[in-house]
Amino acid sequence: MVKEYETVIGLEVHVELATKTKIFCGCSTRFGGEPNTHTCPVCTGMPGSLPVLNKQVVEYAAAVGLATNCDITRHCKFDRKNYFYPDNPQNYQISQLYLPICRNGYVEIETKDADQNVVTKKVGIHEIHMEEDAGKLIHDEWGDCSLVDYNRSGVPLIEIVSEPDMRSADEVIAYLEKLRMIIQYLGASDCKLQEGSMRADVNLSVREVGSKQFGTRTEMKNLNSFTSITHAIEGEKNRQIDLLEAGEKVVQETRRWDDVKMESYAMRSKEDAQDYRYFPDPDLIPVEISEEWLDELRAKQPEFRPEKIERYKREYGIPEYDIEIITGTKRMADIFEEATALCGQPKKVSNWLMVETMRLLKENNMDADQIRFAPEHLAKLIQIVDQKVINQTTAKEIFEVMFADDIDPERYVEEHGLKQVSDEGALRKTVEEVIAANPQSVADYRAGKEKAIGFLVGQTMKIMKGKADPGTVNKLLKELL
Repeated sequence: MVKEYETVIGLEVHVELATKTKIFCGCSTRFGGEPNTHTCPVCTGMPGSLPVLNKQVVEYAAAVGLATNCDITRHCKFDRKNYFYPDNPQNYQISQLYLPICRNGYVEIETKDADQNVVTKKVGIHEIHMEEDAGKLIHDEWGDCSLVDYNRSGVPLIEIVSEPDMRSADEVIAYLEKLRMIIQYLGASDCKLQEGSMRADVNLSVREVGSKQFGTRTEMKNLNSFTSITHAIEGEKNRQIDLLEAGEKVVQETRRWDDVKMESYAMRSKEDAQDYRYFPDPDLIPVEISEEWLDELRAKQPEFRPEKIERYKREYGIPEYDIEIITGTKRMADIFEEATALCGQPKKVSNWLMVETMRLLKENNMDADQIRFAPEHLAKLIQIVDQKVINQTTAKEIFEVMFADDIDPERYVEEHGLKQVSDEGALRKTVEEVIAANPQSVADYRAGKEKAIGFLVGQTMKIMKGKADPGTVNKLLKELL
């Protein structure tokens, strides 16, 4: 009899917070910059330097906790996690083990079953704690050395530790998308996986279906795309099942996933808390959180997606499918609302986002949070089409440039001479030339073939280099025919 196995998955999600300065010093958190230029004695671990806690970090962490139904720890503190590695200049990381700021929360996710029915499930959050990020090792593939950049050292993180409640890659991705959406709506982080501001470690084990006992788990580190996470889960699940079927044991260890070879390999044996010799950080006083301060944070919580969906249905009159897509990311929702407020055309804004924007995102393999164009530029584009300054075909061409470089469409039209010709006198001569040059299409139209006029419109637009007003061209053709 073939055994059936169940996958058990828990996640540790690291999120870089959107503060301007680091967690314990005043150095910039801006992404990029020359190596080791965003550093000081505190974040490079110089002897005698003392950390000072950034209050905004506590506020973001607590806000994420409130949005994920966590209990907020009123008296929390920091601990030292001791380990030796070149990207860790202090030889310890300041984190929270004993009294994390948030505990016992959950988020609701939606997935689809085999029959495509929507299934709702709660994924528990064991804790959320604050900590500092490490530096970055840069491996010289042509030499025999590794270089260290400490710009990222001391950047504030929250680590969101889930319960082992997920059973498939689909549930994991749904959970990560839900977390990312909540955090982006809060403005606590941009959650850009491609820049490392959201990273996930996957803890995975397998067990026979029906068993209540967990199997031996492995951890896969720092997966930075949903595709990599999906591949890693499927690959590790199959590896563990193959071991068990062969009568071998799964070893508790940390593994690294290789997305090129589509396989994982062992990095080191999995450490337990005692291996890090945690102890309370003597340089940082405990954090006391009052109920009054939490009430202020609750009052500042934004309109999240469920409420936004209901408001869009009431206010904008756009299809529910459009609403689901637009509210799926904060960036898209912000563009929609701001552009609509400027031009007063929610359906047209929605159409540009749902058709052209989604097409270009797909073609460029981009996420919605990477959209560059400003809402006011989309509103201007809609307005100059409405005013017949340009036609729809030209607008699409301009939009592609706007999508890539966020140009001002009005200025672009002026600079490139793209204003459409609507004057009947100026167009009549061209239309007459098209009629004279295409006798067969003229005969077809007069014989009752209405579609023939479309060809004549196209020929006129071609001669006018796309700058003719199609409505005026259509009107003139019908009049002259």
